[in-house]
Amino acid sequence: MREVRISDTLSGKTRALEPRDPPRVGIYTCGPTVYSRVHVGNARPFVIPILLRRLLRRLGYEPRLVINVTDINDKIYDAAREAGVPSDALAREMTRAYVEDTDRLDLGRPDAEPLASETIAEIIELIEALIESGHAYESGGDVYYRVRSFPDYGKLSNRDPAEMDQGEEAGTASLKEDPLDFALWKAHKTDEDTSWPSPWGEGRPGWHIECSAMGEKLLGTDFDIHGGGVDLVFPHHENEIAQTEAARGVPLARLWMHNGMIRVADEKMSKSVGNIFQLSEALDRYGRDAVVAYLISGHYHQPLEFSDRALTEADARVKGIRNFVLELPESDDREPDPAVTAWRSEFLDALADDFNTPRALAILSELITEGNRHELPGARAALEEMLPLLGLESLLAPAETADPEAERLLAEREEARAARDFELADRLRDELAERGFEVRDTPGGARLMRRPG
Repeated sequence: MREVRISDTLSGKTRALEPRDPPRVGIYTCGPTVYSRVHVGNARPFVIPILLRRLLRRLGYEPRLVINVTDINDKIYDAAREAGVPSDALAREMTRAYVEDTDRLDLGRPDAEPLASETIAEIIELIEALIESGHAYESGGDVYYRVRSFPDYGKLSNRDPAEMDQGEEAGTASLKEDPLDFALWKAHKTDEDTSWPSPWGEGRPGWHIECSAMGEKLLGTDFDIHGGGVDLVFPHHENEIAQTEAARGVPLARLWMHNGMIRVADEKMSKSVGNIFQLSEALDRYGRDAVVAYLISGHYHQPLEFSDRALTEADARVKGIRNFVLELPESDDREPDPAVTAWRSEFLDALADDFNTPRALAILSELITEGNRHELPGARAALEEMLPLLGLESLLAPAETADPEAERLLAEREEARAARDFELADRLRDELAERGFEVRDTPGGARLMRRPG
């Protein structure tokens, strides 16, 4: 079994994956807060762990992936109030939209997708354990975590606690023992239309305690990998660590795997900044395969620039792979070329070494470049292993039989080209594109291929 290494935010080192219960691997990733449709940036912490799960399965592990949905949050109340709809109705609508949009990526679903609203009992129990141990206190119907009671606070973000701003809502300073403390439970407010009973009165959980409880409920404590965007390191993940370790006396997770943000003109893509490009829009404009190829084009740990050029380049890469696949024999029983065997091994090594998708794509490109020069026995079998690990298995599909009308248009295009009527030929090509086909000119004549994505 190959060793898998992950860039661990907590230690600042690339560390070997050492599962708590081998070969099982528990992975928890923070999903979206559902107050509007998800954007392309939200897709990155969905795609990366889904593909990591595929790699781990390929290497003989038994991964279990949990990606939560935050359906209780200040932002949901605010958005629902502005829209004039009940907050729980908005959360349900946006959760459905999130599932619909990410389903279009055609990568499968996580093994579990818990909702904060369905984890209230576990949240309350965890808060009670923190109060009993002296790490939390009730004040005016709220419950706050005593940050200074946890000596290791700040170890994930490497910040001095005295310089940390929790970003808590206005009007809570008088309820806290210390400005550093953060809310575990918030008392019901008159302008909030949903709440739950608790030992401290009607209210609802704070954001950070939700993920601690959901992760523990489904994976236990000391699970193997905790993922999410790098923007969550502080305060969200810092607070998750403090809550769980203080209440349970064990680490929350063994490895902290953070993806870089998707940026637009050097700013992170976010709903609050207002520079979002919805995932559904990107899928409509560029197609599923190009979007997935774009999301893995950079190392997950680094920022990724969003632009039309970047998506166009990803689309070109996809088309190059697809064209190569269509030229391969559908079956090949010959002994693989030694170079193909080497590329397959290097490809897996790249993904096992901190999930280096850019390196894996480069190896794939080397194979295709060489395969375009001369025949490579074993190339199809290699691609059948490699492409699914990148989420691009759809490129392996055989060419579809074109409908009679498309074949007629292709024949007319060939006649126009033979007559050197290139203007008509281009119009016919565009008409075929509208029908979902690309024309590829090969030594054996023009062929129709279904457009990828």
